[in-house]
Amino acid sequence: MTTKTFSLGGDLTIKRLGFGAMRLAMSTFGGPLRAPESGVAVLRRAVDLGVDHIDTAGFYGGGDVRANELIRTALAPYRDGLVIATKVGPMMAPDGVPSLQATPDQLRGLVEADLRALGLDRLDLVYLRVGGLSGAGGESIAERFAVLAGLRDEGLIRHLGVSNVDAAQLAEARAIAPVAAVQNQHASDSGLPAQCEAAGIAFVPFFPLGGGTGPVDRGTTDPMDAERLRKVAERLGATTAQVSIAALLAASPSMLAIPGTGSLDHLEENMAAGSLDLSEEDLAELRG
Repeated sequence: MTTKTFSLGGDLTIKRLGFGAMRLAMSTFGGPLRAPESGVAVLRRAVDLGVDHIDTAGFYGGGDVRANELIRTALAPYRDGLVIATKVGPMMAPDGVPSLQATPDQLRGLVEADLRALGLDRLDLVYLRVGGLSGAGGESIAERFAVLAGLRDEGLIRHLGVSNVDAAQLAEARAIAPVAAVQNQHASDSGLPAQCEAAGIAFVPFFPLGGGTGPVDRGTTDPMDAERLRKVAERLGATTAQVSIAALLAASPSMLAIPGTGSLDHLEENMAAGSLDLSEEDLAELRG
């Protein structure tokens, strides 16, 4: 990782290693709720360790334990320079999974709910998350993104992002308003990371450790990937999670990592990856 910071939207300098809030309230959607006190402790320790970019959403959590409220309880009044990103679009289905999509008319209400829950007058970054639980692409996002652009013009949002999009959808959004960040599941052959780097747009992969499915954020269970990862980690005296995060950050200067956890121990482990530098030999071995 040659640079440790990124200029989000051209005016918010943040560290490239941040924190994802999805697991603060529960480990998985529909899973058992965590004790609120544990989430508050993790958030406060994250900021103490230097986190200045927290990624959250109003649909993270359930019942009385929700990520946005935990963030406000733990961190408000917020430190100068702390950037909070949220995302709108998904709506909860009866099974408790955010698999439904908001209509354009519902987006303002979702943004205003995030403002209230977080105790903010303006949101630093709001992603339009599209596609439900399906993969990226296949639908127009112009009408919904234009609603968020209007809220940006009103001063409720500082910067806009898009999530779970393909190249055509990103272009559609950029024709309406500047896009500061793209949040997709990482895919080395999608072309979007390189496109974002060329345009000065942050690329922020969700499930930066594979979402529990595989190493180095590939969403794969290929045993060869796991073995290469293990060998590099052993050589460096690091954990496989730390090498995964460092490899992600080494992929592009526009890449931001937001590993999330509800555990203080895992938080310490993840944040230590920010000081792990991989050599070209290490990266070549990881790529196979």
